[in-house]
Amino acid sequence: MLALHLLILAILQGISELFPISSLGHSILVPALLRWSINRDAPWFLPYIVLLHLGTATALFIFFRRDWFRLLSTTWKVRGNIAVPEARLFWLLVLATVPAGLLGLALEHRIKALFGGFLVAAIFLMLNGVILLIGDALKQRAARHELVNMGWWRAFGIGCAQALALVPGISRSGVTLVAGVWSGLDYVSSARFSFLLATPIIAAAGLLEVPKLIKEQTSMPAGLLLTLVTGGLLAGIFAWLSTWFLMRYFRQHEMAALRPYGIYCLVAGATALMIHYL
Repeated sequence: MLALHLLILAILQGISELFPISSLGHSILVPALLRWSINRDAPWFLPYIVLLHLGTATALFIFFRRDWFRLLSTTWKVRGNIAVPEARLFWLLVLATVPAGLLGLALEHRIKALFGGFLVAAIFLMLNGVILLIGDALKQRAARHELVNMGWWRAFGIGCAQALALVPGISRSGVTLVAGVWSGLDYVSSARFSFLLATPIIAAAGLLEVPKLIKEQTSMPAGLLLTLVTGGLLAGIFAWLSTWFLMRYFRQHEMAALRPYGIYCLVAGATALMIHYL
């Protein structure tokens, strides 16, 4: 049953990492509610979660490979000249990566130890729903502008919002989408910036933790390593499908696009609390 639960968790991760419903929150709430026999304190569990994120980052890179090639190649050719739109967007992404990168390196384990309980995950999932509903309200008032014309401080603000996702229940894609809408972007541009922004930070976390997973393989039950690698592949496949769906969804739902997910987070968090405590 452990292998089945880990693979379901991988599929859940691949979907919920890109949908604005908090993958970390779901990875805490769902196993607890269904009473899965997963030892979250096992030395291989955290590297496994990060391996799932690495699969997600790979899927994002493949989906946006043309964007990344254009951004990187153009920035190199013009030697980082911010007057060139592609180079400017590249440096906006770099700037927005800084807050979550620094905070993650310094405080990630402390934050997850402090906020990693069921109660906190459910409450913050409900708070995430409120944030998404506020994002829809902001969208109706926001002035639109092109992604490459976004100000430096606004890009930094989106990066600070991304750092909030270290707390279980707060969705990385959700808070960066809302921050992008607040900065004046439409949903498609905000989603594009959010997904591009996710790629380096998730990939870096994966590259740091995967060696720990390999180191722990000698103490794992027989066949578990294959299950973990399969989980990473599943997370990547479902992350790609989620990205494909969401990019089309935001093009077709210019107004109130985040409202269904906000309502879902409120209902899911409240339901989780009732089931668990009543």
